[in-house]
Amino acid sequence: MSAQGEEKLRVLFCIGVRDAFFDSGPEEGRQEAFEAIPTAFADLGGRFGIEVLGTMDDDQMMVGPSSTWPWTCYILADAPSLDAVAGVCDILRTDLDSGHKLWRYLKIEARVGRKLFFGNE
Repeated sequence: MSAQGEEKLRVLFCIGVRDAFFDSGPEEGRQEAFEAIPTAFADLGGRFGIEVLGTMDDDQMMVGPSSTWPWTCYILADAPSLDAVAGVCDILRTDLDSGHKLWRYLKIEARVGRKLFFGNE
């Protein structure tokens, strides 16, 4: 339950790697983006009140860009509000030193629902 007595939102953040990541070389920003991603997604709890329940990276079975389902990686989380969910999505607006934004290399989509009433143990 949240502070207002409402249930937290269950969120599946779906993240895809875009064509630009694969098309660009290290000198064009790919390495910069790769190094910026962990920092950009660090401390989701402290920054947005997001409780990360689990993550999944499909990079061994999904090779190349993913502009739609199936995505490259996922973060399953509980969020206190839609504003918190939007805050996580806004991470891709992060400016890189190259002048590009992180969204040049990644795409994010959030599926928002509630905890399923079965299969939780």
